[in-house]
Amino acid sequence: MTIERFPVEAGHIMLFARAVADPNPVYADADYAAATEVGGIIAPPTFVSAGMQFEPEHRLRPKIGRPWFGSGREATGVPPVEGGETGRGLHAEQHFEYHRPLLAGEVLTTVERPGNTWEKQGRRGGSLQFSEMITEYRTLAGELVVTARLVRVETGQAVEQQG
Repeated sequence: MTIERFPVEAGHIMLFARAVADPNPVYADADYAAATEVGGIIAPPTFVSAGMQFEPEHRLRPKIGRPWFGSGREATGVPPVEGGETGRGLHAEQHFEYHRPLLAGEVLTTVERPGNTWEKQGRRGGSLQFSEMITEYRTLAGELVVTARLVRVETGQAVEQQG
């Protein structure tokens, strides 16, 4: 995911906090937030994941006139992503490292890079391939604010059992 401009708006922060049922007033009450150590409304811990809405071609973002990936409840007919999605993978972990609080009014940009890869043997004899994707969220001036690390796992074909 590469985002050129991700405006961090107070209304977006409030709606995100409500969506995750976090009533902390530092996410919505400007007067309360102004009296805190950071001095303003801040974003909740996983807020940067909402940045995908600012990437026009993000694969999970619905597009007019094109089949949508959907909820996953039923097959959608959307073809696999080239070089990736095989139907055997899943989002295994997500980590967020905040280097400082993310304040309403800031504008971020992202830099994405691959992280580590490793393999483990699964319980049923197949292999599990793990891979990381690192996304750095920076201010337009280049200051690093959040580092997100996504871990994906993909199952290999199960080894046939010898009888």
